[in-house]
Amino acid sequence: MTSFSVEPRSKMTAVLRGFAGLCPNCGRGRLLHRYLKPVERCGHCGEPYGHLRADDAPPWMTIFIVGHIVVPLLLSVEQSYQPPMWLHFTVWPLLALVLTLLLLPRCKGIILGLLWATGAKEAGT
Repeated sequence: MTSFSVEPRSKMTAVLRGFAGLCPNCGRGRLLHRYLKPVERCGHCGEPYGHLRADDAPPWMTIFIVGHIVVPLLLSVEQSYQPPMWLHFTVWPLLALVLTLLLLPRCKGIILGLLWATGAKEAGT
């Protein structure tokens, strides 16, 4: 019987590398191709990522974070300054859109890094 040891994967390192859009394994290759598509394999170390499925977790995480930033700011500004409604209708949707576009690929990287660190198998197997 052959025994082998698998090196434990640091979840925090994988999450931080995923947030940066880097390979959770080596930290040098890219994790995402274009905006949100994960690469099949790391271009540097060859670690496979095509089998990992983040599904609805990144959008959920993004909405959660953006909501916790925008809503308190909106309420605080309204309580303190009472700006006109046209300003509310201009600033807050724009801020929510920009934050969403910035955070969505980072949240996807976090989820993919965490899936990799926990040894997630291919979907459906």
